[in-house]
Amino acid sequence: MRRVAHTRRPRRGSRECDDEACHPVARCHGRRPRRGDGGARADLALVRCPSLKLAIYGDEKIVGPLLDRHPRVKAAATFHHTEIAVRMDDKPSQALRQGRYRSSMWQAIDAVKRGEAGAAISAGNTGALMAMAKFCLRTLDGVERPAIAGIWPTLRGESIVLDIGATIDADAHQLVDYAILGGAMARAVLGVERPTVGLLNVGVEEVKGIEEIKAAGRMLRESPLASFSYHGFVEGDDVGAGTVDVVVTDGFTGNVALKTAEGTAKQIARLLRSAMNRTWRSRIGYLLAKPAFDALREKMDPSKANGGVFLGLNGLVIKSHGGASAEGFASAIELGYDMIKNDLWAKIGNDLAAFRLGDDPLGERGRAAPDAAGAEASREDMNSSPLAGEL
Repeated sequence: MRRVAHTRRPRRGSRECDDEACHPVARCHGRRPRRGDGGARADLALVRCPSLKLAIYGDEKIVGPLLDRHPRVKAAATFHHTEIAVRMDDKPSQALRQGRYRSSMWQAIDAVKRGEAGAAISAGNTGALMAMAKFCLRTLDGVERPAIAGIWPTLRGESIVLDIGATIDADAHQLVDYAILGGAMARAVLGVERPTVGLLNVGVEEVKGIEEIKAAGRMLRESPLASFSYHGFVEGDDVGAGTVDVVVTDGFTGNVALKTAEGTAKQIARLLRSAMNRTWRSRIGYLLAKPAFDALREKMDPSKANGGVFLGLNGLVIKSHGGASAEGFASAIELGYDMIKNDLWAKIGNDLAAFRLGDDPLGERGRAAPDAAGAEASREDMNSSPLAGEL
């Protein structure tokens, strides 16, 4: 029988950012923005987070005029010139060979590795970004493969879904890793003290599903953590219902679910517009119902949840949607700011250490427990450095 939680979670919405601490972000500007410009995107984030510092990597011929049009961004940013950019059609291996050390994408990630930035943000080639992030930052001790985590609007506010595209064939051990990583992110970003975590499956009964998912469920039941509550299996309709705070799945299933949800939302919007414009009566009905439609549009606005977080690395990297609006890219910047401010790095280190040192069903892999104290020290370094990014 399905268990459904009824406590409503607020959406993150627009944030009131703390002015007392500087949280730098690195951004890489690899090409001309398609919607609006990069300056407008950063300007919006700075309005909400006045203490934000930016390190921008890109071609001065492209970025310079944008900064001149946005003095607020120019004053808060340090600019690093490079003419080398990763193209959207570059293969990851090609991007590594040609863009390592020199491209705007690599330099933004490397700023995180050197402690000069708290997070790297890019709207560029996803495969190249993941390849460079793994090569430059490496994975955390005890984590085999990173995951991409996304914010998902639900009937109860927001949930976190991972993996949405990094590892298409995650095994049971990796799914357990993702549960720990997602739980830490929920505490840091959603503000849930003890988030609930569910494994996406074809049914809620323990006998259903492929062996990897059933094995991951057994591991999570047998080694409970104080930092999150394992809910059990959840189905596809539980994602939008907000049954749990964190939905864990492999990258293949997660990406299909994400693209299906995005496509369905666009289809419904087009059908509604067509129906409302059909007759004069439907147009009048639309005007009467416009406040309700506006509230629905605000609730489902994808720009509010923009930013896929690469979890499981020795540093924070965020992938913005390539066609994100200024509002959307600003949300990705603020997401990085939030994760640094709310100790995501330390939470992940502490949770992984607690799981590895407890009744460890993963001990067969011979993993070393991560240094939680080291994670805390690294977080302190991040809090005093800018956000690095590729526009």
